[in-house]
Amino acid sequence: MQIIDLRSDTVTRPSKAMKAAMMDAPLGDDVFNEDPTVQALQEMAADMFGMDAALFCPSGTMTNQIAVKVHTKPIDEIILHKDAHIYKYETGGWALHSGVSVKLLDGPLGQLSPEDVEANIQPDFDWLPRTRLVSVENTVNRGGGSIYTLENMKAIAEVCKSHGLRYHLDGARLFNAIAESDYGPKELGSTFDSISICMSKGLGAPIGSLLLGSNDFIKEARRVRKVFGGGMRQVGIIAAACKYALQNNTERVLEDHERARKLGAVLNDLPYIDEVLPTATNILIFKLNSTIKGHTFIEQIDRHGIKAIEFGPQWVRFVTHLDFTDEMLNKTINILQSIKSE
Repeated sequence: MQIIDLRSDTVTRPSKAMKAAMMDAPLGDDVFNEDPTVQALQEMAADMFGMDAALFCPSGTMTNQIAVKVHTKPIDEIILHKDAHIYKYETGGWALHSGVSVKLLDGPLGQLSPEDVEANIQPDFDWLPRTRLVSVENTVNRGGGSIYTLENMKAIAEVCKSHGLRYHLDGARLFNAIAESDYGPKELGSTFDSISICMSKGLGAPIGSLLLGSNDFIKEARRVRKVFGGGMRQVGIIAAACKYALQNNTERVLEDHERARKLGAVLNDLPYIDEVLPTATNILIFKLNSTIKGHTFIEQIDRHGIKAIEFGPQWVRFVTHLDFTDEMLNKTINILQSIKSE
């Protein structure tokens, strides 16, 4: 039976061309800063965003946590959306690694507003943590892949600048946002103090994330990466996959978005669906009504070879990706239309 895996865009396999690039990559010891493929990848990414430098790391969680560590000191505070990946899915690393607290805000589709950010900056009292960092996520995972406008991101940047705060972008699926927007990488590079980009999501690399920032920021980030256990040796074999992804896969994510929208349109017409979040990119989040339990739905589609995850009581997430074809899309639609309520 054909397996259609919609749990995440992290389930993709490297293409033959990506594997060939990996096998042909010149290698060196990256802890000594001597891996030419890593250096080429870092320079490519930094130039793409108009930032000074970049740092190659194993994961997006590591790049986010390094950014928190470099930007803050113990007893500082980060302003985040309550559904932010840094808060929800990074195992409280901000507390363990950096000794900081979080100020959790609300907002539609996982997004912060500049007004809410400014209203939640702590006053300078001994008994309160210091607000030091603001982080936004683009696209927003729990917001159904929602996209920040450049206007909103720049308005938050102005708030940060006026209050002396650092500003970080968790861009795990940033190229999904860029593909659907009227802004490019350099406009984002001039807006944020640091940017994290994940290569193993919509871009299809098997592993790896990049952290971008100023020369001083990246110099300190290298030290933090080392103490986090992220120093790697002949890692150019992986960096080559990420370089290939940047060169070949950033625009093709639009195909994933179109397939997600087609699925969303079908789901909107099904009798067992209560709500479908707006489908802006490749993440499709929908709510089942009371006629079918979440675990029952997951079990039913699993029997047909479709994998998905529950995303809360009665909520389900699908994520389209480069290994999800039109043939798989049509099969998924047929199966969804055949699902029976309890």
